[in-house]
Parts: sequence; structure tokens; C-alpha cells
Amino acid sequence: MKYFKIIIALLAMIVFVVGLSSCKEGPLESAGKKVDKAVEDIKN
Repeated sequence: MKYFKIIIALLAMIVFVVGLSSCKEGPLESAGKKVDKAVEDIKN
């Protein structure tokens, strides 16, 4: 039973990571790019 829980947890993490890596650009990534651009503009 202990191994079953570990296997289920690992499979859930793999599905989560694959899901995140395959999705399109989300609002947080877009906001992060805007912040990066603003910092670059301030530096120059």
C-alpha cells in the first residue's frame, strides 16, 4: 500500500509538470515578460 501511494504521487507530479510545460503562455508569464522589459528599459 505504501508503494502504491508513492507511485500515484509520482504519476500526479509527472502529469502536472507535463501539463504546465505544454500549455500556452499564461497571464503570469505575460506579466513577467512585461516586468523584464520595464527593467531593461530602466537600465538603458
